[in-house]
Amino acid sequence: MTISRRRFIAISAAAAFAPGRAISAEKQPLRWTGTALGARASLTVIGMEDRRFARLIDTVTAEINRLENVFSLYRNDSVLASLNTYGRLDNPPADMVRLLSLAASVNRSSGGAFDPTVQPLWRAYADADGNPEAEALQRARKLTGWDKVRFDSNAVSYRAPGMAMTLNGIAQGYITDRIADLLRANGLRNVLVSAGEIAALGERRRGMPWRVGVTDIEDRAAEETVQLRDNAIATSSQSGMRFGTGTNAGHILDPRTGLPVDFWRRVSVINPSAAIADGLSTAFCAMSKPEISQALSRFRGTRLIAIDQSGERFTDRS
Repeated sequence: MTISRRRFIAISAAAAFAPGRAISAEKQPLRWTGTALGARASLTVIGMEDRRFARLIDTVTAEINRLENVFSLYRNDSVLASLNTYGRLDNPPADMVRLLSLAASVNRSSGGAFDPTVQPLWRAYADADGNPEAEALQRARKLTGWDKVRFDSNAVSYRAPGMAMTLNGIAQGYITDRIADLLRANGLRNVLVSAGEIAALGERRRGMPWRVGVTDIEDRAAEETVQLRDNAIATSSQSGMRFGTGTNAGHILDPRTGLPVDFWRRVSVINPSAAIADGLSTAFCAMSKPEISQALSRFRGTRLIAIDQSGERFTDRS
């Protein structure tokens, strides 16, 4: 089975089995389909009792909904929406603090190429169908900068009125990690979670790693296949979304210049953490080869697969 990035959440798992014993081929997989994170979702588990499977579905969907209520940019009642509205959040959820800590690490390591405070810039492009006036960009840039964010377990706040964050460049990876951790805590050892980014625990079958297809546009056939075992992969691409018709302005912006990135067609990062892979793949879209290699050296056990606009392939690892 090869899984590509799609507009749905897919979870495949095999219940834990004793060493030297394989799951019976006669054991039929249990499947559930529904919705999560505003998209189609599916969960497939082999080797689990029906009643336990039903409880697992409830647990997974509740966790996804809980995290979306923290990180969603589009839910008016989410924790992030409240922060963006009021500029301050007291007693933030632990998940918010953990994710902001990861974001800070990626921001430092990328020299500011990853910066969740890019949201005012993103809004300036979206409101102008990809062609904002110079003055609008200048105003938006004054409202960006990770150095204007303060956070700890007591509060999160912005130093400038009108600032806003988007966590879309790292939250999907974080949610993917949390789902994988939850399934592992429920005794599943061989799991593939696709929730925007992809995390692979254990093996697809004994002695066989999970195989993940990679492409730059969702719902397109995979351009290459990557084998994963106890690792995660995240892919970022400008081709996934454009701001408006008649413009080449893609949705990934360089926070340091305020301009859309245009060198890389696709950037994939492999790391044990889907959140780190997610943040780095976003950052690397705005970085040169030397900058990427330097940043990559700060995250041990990380691999890069990038394709530039001419189709040239660039790989690196730490």
